[in-house]
Amino acid sequence: MLFLAHVAGDHPDDVLASDPDGPWREVFPLAPGLAFLDSDQSRSRVYHALKDHLPSGTPLLVAELHEVPKFKGMAPGALAWARSRA
Repeated sequence: MLFLAHVAGDHPDDVLASDPDGPWREVFPLAPGLAFLDSDQSRSRVYHALKDHLPSGTPLLVAELHEVPKFKGMAPGALAWARSRA
């Protein structure tokens, strides 16, 4: 399953990469605080794993993607990575 996660704050990329053993197989950073996650777990499981690494009150969004979204200006290789997992 493909997820999109957005983490706000001072060091969002640290949070997205902080738990390599989280409930996901891989994280692909798209832009500061924004990443695709590949996981066979539920959206709730992914959300709570990320939330547990954040200071209280930090904005967080996790969305399950049923198809690869349209985008431009993201990290090189992002579209191919997402298509290979969708």
